[in-house]
Amino acid sequence: SPSAILTPSQRWILLIAAAVSSACGLAIELLLGTLASYLVGNQALAFGVAVGGFLAAMGLGAYLTRFLVTGDEPQLLLIRFIQVELAIAPLSFLLPLALFALFVIDAPFWLALFLATILLGTLAGMEIPLLTRLLEKDEDLKDVLSGILALDYVGALVGSLAFPIFLLPLFGMFPTAAIVAAMPAGMVFILTLVFPRLKLWRFLGLALAIALLSLAPLVLPLSDRLENMLYQAPIVTRIQSPYQRIVVTRRGRDVRLFLDGDLQFSTLDEYRYHEALVHPALSAIASAQPEKRLHVLLMGAGDGLALREVLKWEAVERVVVLELDPEMVKLARSHPALVAVNQNALADRRVEVRVGDALIMAPRLAEQFDVVIADFPDPDRDIIAKLYSEGFYKRLRSRLTPDGIFVTQASSPFFAPQVIDCIATTVAAAELQPFPYVVDVPSFGLWGFVMGRSIPVSPTMLKLPIATRFLTESLLQNLFHLPADVQLGQAEVNRLTHPVIVKYQNDDRWATY
Repeated sequence: SPSAILTPSQRWILLIAAAVSSACGLAIELLLGTLASYLVGNQALAFGVAVGGFLAAMGLGAYLTRFLVTGDEPQLLLIRFIQVELAIAPLSFLLPLALFALFVIDAPFWLALFLATILLGTLAGMEIPLLTRLLEKDEDLKDVLSGILALDYVGALVGSLAFPIFLLPLFGMFPTAAIVAAMPAGMVFILTLVFPRLKLWRFLGLALAIALLSLAPLVLPLSDRLENMLYQAPIVTRIQSPYQRIVVTRRGRDVRLFLDGDLQFSTLDEYRYHEALVHPALSAIASAQPEKRLHVLLMGAGDGLALREVLKWEAVERVVVLELDPEMVKLARSHPALVAVNQNALADRRVEVRVGDALIMAPRLAEQFDVVIADFPDPDRDIIAKLYSEGFYKRLRSRLTPDGIFVTQASSPFFAPQVIDCIATTVAAAELQPFPYVVDVPSFGLWGFVMGRSIPVSPTMLKLPIATRFLTESLLQNLFHLPADVQLGQAEVNRLTHPVIVKYQNDDRWATY
């Protein structure tokens, strides 16, 4: 009878194995996508290849199981499942590390990523069909499928949440790969405990699980050495937060901050960027109303450098800083090099720091601001492009006082010439008059900014009654004279539903940078 084939405990262990397999598979998909996004920056394509390739290969793996086991002998089915798990375990650990190494030596990364997802996806696709064929010996197929798919989806949920919330920020990329890889091997050990006739596989599963867990801390020096090769200066701090990879390098007086591999600033010339971001807007308000007490909203800029410039104005009474990543704020408050360069701005009594997504939090603020400053990363991914959208700008407009000013960084007018045009067009669509301007920052080259205001800005009236290293009053008044090769009026409006700015940002010119 069916009950003579599997005991209740054996059936439950097989169902749990399905959940574990699904959780590990999804975690590895996310890990590969995150790794590729960190290394090459194209998040949409990275996850498209990692997830899409994995899912397509799972279909191939499911099809191949008909040839893997031609009969329906339960023990052979279980042995094949164990063999698949023992193959997935080391590959889940080794392939991400190999991809990182291939990127460092400038090998064909996209091809390697595709092949890695196909290999892992094919193996993962074999798991559920093998378990289904084994369990249907005891139950009707409809009952087997309902039970195994229910736990499969639960496992997928656990894997999709555990990776970004717990595993990645707590352990980092490659130790997480080792931990996830150890789970299929550990599952083999547990399976052989309830299927005693397979005890020959028990010690192999246990040994592999222990070996992979042991490698989790040991792989850090190797991955750190590989990461060091991506930067031109020694890394002094590296942090994996739930949102991004934060890296600080230092060579002599030059301290640099990188987020997901993209340079955010160099202490040798960051003052040019931050003075240009902050002072034109504050000057436009303060020059017209010298006695006015100013309230400023600063979005992004958790490093405190733009905040340092804002606080130079005595008229500033209050600054609200919205930063997505608490690890960035913590680093800016504690890292000696960052505290020195931001002049401990985050400790100023006028400053209130709030952690959260500016897209959601900024429009919900109860007060209005005289100046709203957006210091977000370049819009090279959809998740960032929303912060440059018409919908967001319209919602921000309600947070401006009637004569208030909004200003945002606008990427490189040379390497991504349509971005500043797109932002100016989008600001205009949000019913603010756009005032684009550019400055030269040696680390970045020519860099763009866009101010938006409901009333005109008169550059000739701008004053600069504060100490600066780059801007002068005459330079401030002439910032808005654009070079001839910065053309406006050609780009589309960037919308939440149609983030064209990502295409503009990922211009082919960056290949020469």
